[in-house]
Amino acid sequence: MIIKNSEFSKSAPTLSLCPKDDKPEYAFIGRSNVGKSSLINMLCNHKGLAKTSASPGKTLLINHFIINNEWYLVDLPGYGFAKRSKSIQDKLQKMIASYILQRPQLVNVFLLIDIRHEQQKIDREFVDWLGQSQIPFTIVFTKADKIGPGKAKQNAQDWMNKLLDTWEALPPYIITSSEKGTGKDEMLNYIGQLNKEMNK
Repeated sequence: MIIKNSEFSKSAPTLSLCPKDDKPEYAFIGRSNVGKSSLINMLCNHKGLAKTSASPGKTLLINHFIINNEWYLVDLPGYGFAKRSKSIQDKLQKMIASYILQRPQLVNVFLLIDIRHEQQKIDREFVDWLGQSQIPFTIVFTKADKIGPGKAKQNAQDWMNKLLDTWEALPPYIITSSEKGTGKDEMLNYIGQLNKEMNK
């Protein structure tokens, strides 16, 4: 699939204020500073589409971007940003959970994880929660260019193998680099395939 057109559609502080149409939605989420905005901009060939920031934890709303006038890319707030107050963290958690669990248009969650680090408790808890909630999701390893292809492959494999302590079947994963464009075609083709299946 090729993205010919991508533009900001709407920011919503609650699920009830999200767009009212029934176009399919693909949500992107990850820990603060995982490279979410850079990945979104790389996928869409649109440098300033999602706002990248030197200070993490900037996304506080559910941001919808309309792609090819056919589907939405949804940028969700990052989790686990320690500098936020407890009340803001709780509010964001509720907002994220209500969107993921109750949005009928949501087709797939792309969970972003920094490939340079070993499995972190907060990421593992999120993966397990998605699985227990029966939400279709894909793990997207980011920043592969920082460690090289061989090491990136090994780190991703190690991370996934650690899930086998409780997971019987592993979720799909994709290795990406916003800098090099790695994983771009794989992600877009994956979304294209899911869109096609829904239109059957």
